[in-house]
Amino acid sequence: MLQKFIDLTCRGLSVLMVVCLALMVVMVFGNVVLRYGFNTGITMSEELSRWLFVWMTFLGSLVALRNHAHLGTDTLVSRLPPMGKKICLGVTHVLMIYICWLMLKGSWQQTGINWGSTSAVMEVSMGYFYASGVFFAVLAAIFIFNDFLKLVTGRLSDAELVAVVESEDHAPAEAQGKHP
Repeated sequence: MLQKFIDLTCRGLSVLMVVCLALMVVMVFGNVVLRYGFNTGITMSEELSRWLFVWMTFLGSLVALRNHAHLGTDTLVSRLPPMGKKICLGVTHVLMIYICWLMLKGSWQQTGINWGSTSAVMEVSMGYFYASGVFFAVLAAIFIFNDFLKLVTGRLSDAELVAVVESEDHAPAEAQGKHP
């Protein structure tokens, strides 16, 4: 059940990232054409593009987290026996959930602090800007907790016990967008 929710969420996040990128391209390109061709521009284009970029970064981080596509170093962990790999993976999951808690707490405070202030051009609450951190922290914690449950219940293979990718050349085909 949780796995299906995570899979559907990641598909939705990927679609949302495409929409954000398309909007950014259209707005920035349109603004350039308007400035140089017609000596005018879309006032909110720059600010909205910046907001979309921040949100798209957090969305992309969630999808990468789900696909274990973030780069890391496994020099030590890959040489450990399976039990050592399990312990290291469990400790890292607990630490990442704690970091999600810290990020949630800080982002929630920033969202509350900035809820009453508005952006300069769009005049929209700045709370929405900082809510991207809240959104990321909640979903990242769910993704990590799901992986932790798989570890604790023994549903991870030995190959899945090293949860980082040394380089993009060695990333799983799924994480690179390639399917065998």
